Amino acid sequence: MKADRWSSDLDEITRSFRQEFGLLTVDELNWKPNASTWSIAQVVHHLVVVNESYYPILEQIRNNNYYTPRFGQIGFINRFFGKLILSGVQPTQKRKTKTFPIWEPELSAIRSDILKQFEDHQTELKQVICNSEDLIAQGTVISSPANRIIVYKLETAYDIIVAHEKRHFRQAQEINSLRINRS
Repeated sequence: MKADRWSSDLDEITRSFRQEFGLLTVDELNWKPNASTWSIAQVVHHLVVVNESYYPILEQIRNNNYYTPRFGQIGFINRFFGKLILSGVQPTQKRKTKTFPIWEPELSAIRSDILKQFEDHQTELKQVICNSEDLIAQGTVISSPANRIIVYKLETAYDIIVAHEKRHFRQAQEINSLRINRS
């Protein structure tokens, strides 16, 4: 099963977040080095928001009322966008990118149980992925939840989700290092 690949990655990411940030206080999770940088809690919240934005698409596909733009069925177009987005969210990518407004995290202090919410979300996400094995096998193409013009295969969407989580784990580590080293 292809879903096993993503499930093991998601388990590892969840463990990493728990080990790295699980003992932080709510103030430490919400600490920001400056007004334009997210806190660790905001990073985690952002991941949940992004991932869950795919759920309505999957539900629409299951209900046979999802429309993929015609150009999404052109192989080189969905491969192009898939590779472009995937390369942009790699953990090794140093260039910062601004997120789409629908994926912005909450601006206020985020509750102390955000890591528990994330763990619960990861469990749900793994189930969603497992339940879409048939759609992956069919080569289902979707639009990005943030922009209907951006199309890629569902399989690529899951690769993007995992890479995006890994990238933001590194971002959260950097924020935590700044917090620890502040004087």
